[in-house]
Amino acid sequence: MGKSSEAHICQCLSLLSTFRRNSVVTVTGNRRKTGKEFVESVMGLAQGLLQLGLCSGDVISIAAFNSELYLEWLLAIAFVGAIAAPLNYRWNYEEAVLAMEVVRPVMLVTDESCIPWYSKLQLHHIPSLRWHVSLDSPSSDFLRTSSNVLSTETIKKDSVGDAQLNYSWAPEGVVMICFTSGTSGRPKGVAISHSAFIIQSLAKIAIVGYGEDDVYLHTTPLCHIGGLSSALAMLMIGARHVLIPKFEAKSALEAIEQHKVTTLITVPAMMADLVLKFRGIETWKSMESVKKILNGGGGLSSELTKAAIKLFPQAKLLSAYGMTETCSSLTFMTLYDPRIDGRKLQLVHQERGICVGKPAPHVELRISGDGSSHVGGILTRGPHAMLRYWQGSPPNASVSGDEVWLDTGDIGSIDDSGNVWLIGRANGRIKSGGENIYPEEVERILLQHPGVNGAVVVGIPDARLTEMVVACVQVREDWQWINTSIRQSVSNQLLQMSSEILCQFCKEKNLTGFKIPKVFILRKKPFPVTTTGKIRRDLVRGEAISQLQYIISNL
Repeated sequence: MGKSSEAHICQCLSLLSTFRRNSVVTVTGNRRKTGKEFVESVMGLAQGLLQLGLCSGDVISIAAFNSELYLEWLLAIAFVGAIAAPLNYRWNYEEAVLAMEVVRPVMLVTDESCIPWYSKLQLHHIPSLRWHVSLDSPSSDFLRTSSNVLSTETIKKDSVGDAQLNYSWAPEGVVMICFTSGTSGRPKGVAISHSAFIIQSLAKIAIVGYGEDDVYLHTTPLCHIGGLSSALAMLMIGARHVLIPKFEAKSALEAIEQHKVTTLITVPAMMADLVLKFRGIETWKSMESVKKILNGGGGLSSELTKAAIKLFPQAKLLSAYGMTETCSSLTFMTLYDPRIDGRKLQLVHQERGICVGKPAPHVELRISGDGSSHVGGILTRGPHAMLRYWQGSPPNASVSGDEVWLDTGDIGSIDDSGNVWLIGRANGRIKSGGENIYPEEVERILLQHPGVNGAVVVGIPDARLTEMVVACVQVREDWQWINTSIRQSVSNQLLQMSSEILCQFCKEKNLTGFKIPKVFILRKKPFPVTTTGKIRRDLVRGEAISQLQYIISNL
């Protein structure tokens, strides 16, 4: 049978070149391409890469804004059996260099998004790099200083137009190296196969309900696993892609209105921005063209879920739980479906954690523990799992001892109905007074208080308890933090918040023992995050330690 039975992400090209031949499949600004034009661009680029001397297994890094050209590059790289390694354009120079030292690309493709660090990169010699390519602007000022810069169009023009090509595979079936930084900020390269992307796409098509008539708005960057996996699902089904360079609430809402967008994906911060921007412009009506929204990267609060339903009243709203190492989503849960008598299926918060729904059909999960509890580490296996961390990445600590199951690093349980409940991250666990405490459990309680806008719980070294639970909280604008240990004037116009009030609130919500924070620290500035929006708990913890030391020294 040879390779005929193996998965390849370029299998979508057949559908696009036939069934969607004369239909518009991509819209980027004023550029529109039919299925025929899109496939021709991919093939021309693939031929050009082969003529340059690209070989199976070569790595090509891309750092750019979203566009149809980005999609074409991803498919062309895969077509010739090379491996794409998307870089986050929001990285600084040091992060970009660190990532490239991990994957050792032979080619770097960039656009104007890299202006802040591209000139520095030319002074830093990366031995593996042979070519620099401008994605769309060969005459851009920031590229003129390089003597070995090609353009996408030059590569296409130099290709042989009549050549008949068959797509190839890289060793191990790797098609992309996606970076994940977790909460440490250090990028790790995750090797993902064609099969993983294909099966993830099929799961999204089946569960979310994507179809050929959908108009999909790219809100998340194509360097992120969520954006990549959803884009490939849309290519497989033959939907129309509307691409904006990067997410901005105003441009996203305008694109939805202009192109009658039917589906998009979000993370909580994006949804909050969309709701806030929509409220600020009275001329906009509700976004009734949108029929499907998939939220990832964290659960939507009850308040934000209600606001999202009001903004998108005709949309089925789903949430997904997953990670880069599992090629995006493991589980799905419907939060709201207007077709089911308008019933809202709210995300469930209970003492056991937060419900993230049931696994997709292709996903196998189990809970690993010592047998004393139904709670333990969440493990998974199947064709969706990563092949490995790429060479040079930190040691692979996400594989369980028997090397069969991939350890997600999350702690949780599975109930009798098959629903997965998350409690927290294993590496974020706090050991206090002999108890295991998961910060997310305490944070969920604190965020239920009407005056709390944000909360991060960390463990601080303590001689008696091993670690002491400390909560760093942000209060809402119409609330005032008061220190009950000293006299201070308090405005009668503001609601009051204090450590004592929050401590009592935790008790009322059935937090017990050492789970109740011993110290509450008011935080006025935003919490530090990675470029993918994950909170840097290590930095919050360091700042909390410094602040406590300062307080103690001034007693």
